[in-house]
Amino acid sequence: MNMEQVRQAYASVAALYIGLFGTSQQVHADDLAFIGRHLASRPGTVLDLGCGPGHITGYLRSLGVDAMGIDMVPEFIAHAQAAHPSGRYQIGSIENLDVANHSIAGILAWYSLIHLPPQNLDSVLAQFRRAICPAGTLVLGLFDGDEVAAFDHKVVTAYRWPVDEISERLTRAGFTEVERLQRPSEGTHRPHAAIAAIAS
Repeated sequence: MNMEQVRQAYASVAALYIGLFGTSQQVHADDLAFIGRHLASRPGTVLDLGCGPGHITGYLRSLGVDAMGIDMVPEFIAHAQAAHPSGRYQIGSIENLDVANHSIAGILAWYSLIHLPPQNLDSVLAQFRRAICPAGTLVLGLFDGDEVAAFDHKVVTAYRWPVDEISERLTRAGFTEVERLQRPSEGTHRPHAAIAAIAS
């Protein structure tokens, strides 16, 4: 599984995905509060990586954050620009951030690492650390699990992670966890975790 296959899979269901998940009202209230708590307080640019339809980028901008959405799916970027015309959106990849070293105040990677092959996670976290300024904030959303394991996600293969292991890898990459949120499975929703960490 490579990220080009992931891009193609999302492009093929973009309209359906936008209909199901394309507004901030479709995000759990606890998650929006968590994201806002950690990313709304700092001056500077915040990147919403894997921004999809741009709904959370728009939410951050409504809080006064200088948020920019980046996604590899052109259909998502086109929708984000149309739905949130005051925002900034561009095509890009989490694996190759086109930003200067230590130039970004914060990064939101909300379910945008779930399709990443586990062996690629550390290099992507290192890329985040390179981009983020000292004491900048990283917020991750992910599927929680007892072990690193692939599963059959509705769009394309995804991975669940133990939140403790994600925290350890963040530490190795130069981040310090400051808060986590975990929610058990609920109806059709899988166990969820979020981590906020500061560049140390």
